[in-house]
Amino acid sequence: MTAMNQYATKLEITAHSEWSQQFWDELLPAKERVSKHPLFLDMASGSLSLECFRSALLNFYPLVAHFPSYMAGTLAKATAFSLAGVTETRDWLIQNIKVEERHLIWYQDWAGGFGLTVDMLNNVKPPAAMNAVNHFLWDINYRGSLAESIAATNLAIEWATGDWSIQVYKGVQSYTQNPEVTINKRSLAWLRAHAHYDDLHPYEAMELIKRLCDQDPVMQKKAFLAAQEGLAYYELALDECYKIQQANR
Repeated sequence: MTAMNQYATKLEITAHSEWSQQFWDELLPAKERVSKHPLFLDMASGSLSLECFRSALLNFYPLVAHFPSYMAGTLAKATAFSLAGVTETRDWLIQNIKVEERHLIWYQDWAGGFGLTVDMLNNVKPPAAMNAVNHFLWDINYRGSLAESIAATNLAIEWATGDWSIQVYKGVQSYTQNPEVTINKRSLAWLRAHAHYDDLHPYEAMELIKRLCDQDPVMQKKAFLAAQEGLAYYELALDECYKIQQANR
């Protein structure tokens, strides 16, 4: 047993209370609008144009690249250990920030399979409508409460992403027919991770939200609105990117 896993503790997922079940259920429509967005449906069916696919990979790169930084902003606020849920949130963030760092390399490999270089990714300037989600996440993770930050980032964004990546992972092999695309173990690593063994993250995030604001209806509402807004910005980015597909029909 290493020093790291000797002290690591697994976050236990508990049954929903009335308020947390309502929170989850009322967030579902916004999550579904993202996870079942036409861009992802076309991506999963193999009908998304290579131009639109590349635009999505390129302009969503800052969201993936900055994700550990968003979480670091939340971690910096997790200092009031006498309050419910704060210690668990701190420990969970520390463990998962390293995971997100690894995801960045995998995402670069995925983009590389579709002809995008690391230099192109690192120098991308997304359209305002696609970059708005990044500005929102910077703001909420550095100025919002712990519950709001976790709700907007690790619940909203990761929940929707985990759902759509399952379908895209199943269908992305159809792009092997394109001579400009390389599909292999490396270029599938990011999709495989989000479609399989990282699917607990949104449920763990919801557990943290429950612990952080179980006795605080005002904070419960704020956390819900933060998650809802995060998904709205995600959807806005998808709508903007999908215009390329619509223009070519």
